[in-house]
Amino acid sequence: MSYQTLQKPVTARLEIKKSEFISYAYPVTTREQAMFHVEQLREKYPDARHHCWAYIIGDPDNTTSAGFDDDGEPSGTAGRPILNVLQHKSIGNVIIIVVRYFGGIKLGADGLTRAYASAAQAAVDEMRLQPYVPMAQVQILADFATEAQCRYIVEDLNGHVADVTYSKQVTLTVTLAEADIGTLKARLAMDGRVLED
Repeated sequence: MSYQTLQKPVTARLEIKKSEFISYAYPVTTREQAMFHVEQLREKYPDARHHCWAYIIGDPDNTTSAGFDDDGEPSGTAGRPILNVLQHKSIGNVIIIVVRYFGGIKLGADGLTRAYASAAQAAVDEMRLQPYVPMAQVQILADFATEAQCRYIVEDLNGHVADVTYSKQVTLTVTLAEADIGTLKARLAMDGRVLED
């Protein structure tokens, strides 16, 4: 499962035969997040002719969820070309939405397919990508005296503390790469213990 994900949202603009194509790309992990961005852009650009999109959740080569929409363009000329760009570039957990303002010149089916693929590629060209790393959330039980050392170990493994509860002991809820859980347990042997689910 080796693929790239988007670090932060990007936007790009293209003009093709007087039609304006504004591409937006967002990192997403659920279909609901993807659709939220589509609705936001429909509200931002209510006068645009089309809001075409494609998303991939998970690995683009073995996707758990993917979808696309031509939003009134001829079938297969908008959403599918956007999806093809994402799959070809092996980018997952992402949505690209292309907002089109019609410029008065018809592009034809082949022209539309090329235009939407170019608009998606323009967004990809702006992306800063990073390898996908499966993350996990675990809890660490520690004494008050060793809390700072536990935090240091988590941060040293590029994890982060999401929540802390104090009672007789300290419970730290942390998020870190799944691959680092074994290392975390070994390094915490003296200072705390990881609670298993």
